[in-house]
Amino acid sequence: MNWITDLVTKESIPQTIIIFGLVIALGIWLGKIKIFGISLGVTWVLFVGIFFSFMGVSVNPELKDFLKEFGLVLFVYTLGLQVGPGFFASLNKNALVSNVLAAFVVFLGVLTTVVLYFLFGNSIGVMTGVMSGAVTNTPGLGAAQTTLSNLHHLDIDNSMVTLAYAVAYPFGVFGIIIAMLLLKRIFKVNIQQEIEKHEEVNDTRKDKVISKHLKLENKQLIGSSLHTIFEMLPTHIVVSRMFHKGKVITPTPNEVLAEGDVLLIVAPQHLFDKLHLLIGSESDMDLKTAMNSNLVSSRVVVTNKEITHRRLGDIPEINQHDFTFTRLSRAGIEMVPNGNIALQLGDIIKVVGTKEGLARITTILGNSMKRLEVPDLAPIFMGIVIGIFFGSIPFQIPNIPVPVKIGLAGGPLIIALLLSRFGNKLYLNNYTTTSANLMIRELGITLFLASVGLGSGSKVAEAFASGNGLIWISMGIVITILPLLLVGVIAMVWFKKTYFEICGLLAGASTDPPALTFALKIAGNDIPSSTYATVYPLTMILRIVAAQLLILFFS
Repeated sequence: MNWITDLVTKESIPQTIIIFGLVIALGIWLGKIKIFGISLGVTWVLFVGIFFSFMGVSVNPELKDFLKEFGLVLFVYTLGLQVGPGFFASLNKNALVSNVLAAFVVFLGVLTTVVLYFLFGNSIGVMTGVMSGAVTNTPGLGAAQTTLSNLHHLDIDNSMVTLAYAVAYPFGVFGIIIAMLLLKRIFKVNIQQEIEKHEEVNDTRKDKVISKHLKLENKQLIGSSLHTIFEMLPTHIVVSRMFHKGKVITPTPNEVLAEGDVLLIVAPQHLFDKLHLLIGSESDMDLKTAMNSNLVSSRVVVTNKEITHRRLGDIPEINQHDFTFTRLSRAGIEMVPNGNIALQLGDIIKVVGTKEGLARITTILGNSMKRLEVPDLAPIFMGIVIGIFFGSIPFQIPNIPVPVKIGLAGGPLIIALLLSRFGNKLYLNNYTTTSANLMIRELGITLFLASVGLGSGSKVAEAFASGNGLIWISMGIVITILPLLLVGVIAMVWFKKTYFEICGLLAGASTDPPALTFALKIAGNDIPSSTYATVYPLTMILRIVAAQLLILFFS
């Protein structure tokens, strides 16, 4: 039986795999335990790794370091692919206020960290670990450790950075929830009144895509082509159905308008004031259910790679007479299709047309979910290679004695963001199903957390014996709560955000899913999810960059 003892205790590749397997499995199981309805989730892998290390378990250091860095790369790259479309969408004017407020949360957190750094004299590496734990941002921890490794002139123990993160993290989760409850008490929030307030505000939003039936009452348009209307508008619209000379048709831009026509128009809500003036008033006719219509609608998923690198206007098969694209959904964002849009794998298109037309376009677009279920790994790994090259480029910053690199956390993340938005133009399809992306991402973060935990536990006793542990916890609570309360007050008083929106904003600004879960329970609806999703992509990027900049400027 000595071979079993040797297998578990002597450093080797099999022993390292066994220890990692135990740490990750136990951490994930413990992550399902909830305290007051809140779970720390995958972060338990870090705590289990610290416990194993504290008990004297050690693994092959070279393999541990490889798994740590490789896990971090997998995590940040797949994270970038996931949040990329939302990140670029979050930069539009409709999401500007929410993202500015979230960015201000990040800025205040960094400012608070800097003040505490000068007051208590801890190393900037430790303070970055405290900040990352206080805002529950694991990628920030990875970015900080990578930056520290690249700055060889610094003598900072990475294991202490991890411990600072670990002791601040649990209080960070509950600190966000405490901030939400304090705001609720300060402003004496009435949940029912907040629901009514949100509905009132939401009814005034004019940026969403809607459809209306309009009667052709403008006599000057009779005899003109439908294309004439398109040319007179600043934004693309779709005429999905048209009652024309007694029939319901899917019109082409060359269709000649006639008296009595009724058009079913899909467009951004804000455009309908202009459309009413241009075309006419709203009609009582419902072309979707008209008895004399042989048109049907369907949602089709783009799975054919052959049509994903060309503009819609350049694909002859798509410019047919018996079907029309009415809406396009990509990464949760709905838009009006037009000839300048290039399709991407996974796009969902709503099509209206005859049964024959729908059958033909379905064949052209693919609509085979089986194709999407098998991820194309080559472009993903090629993107990772490009990201590592990019992250290894040295930059010279004034007052820093050695060239700086954005490293394995920053390089792959930036490249993933760019490829998620522009990869189709480079023939690099990075599409993966949500489940495949989540699988790779969870594998990466668990490998990373297990590695840093197994390398840090030996310093636990030292940290708390010296009193540093309690100091880190106290500083973490301040870094967590102070920025959230200040921004929460600003959002409610100056920007008139509803309490539900503020809860989603604070959870997103802290990149903290457990806090979002709590916000959803308070609200009893999914309103916080919308604000969370709006600010999460940009905040995640800012958190990672902030962790690196702290070390670069104060090292």
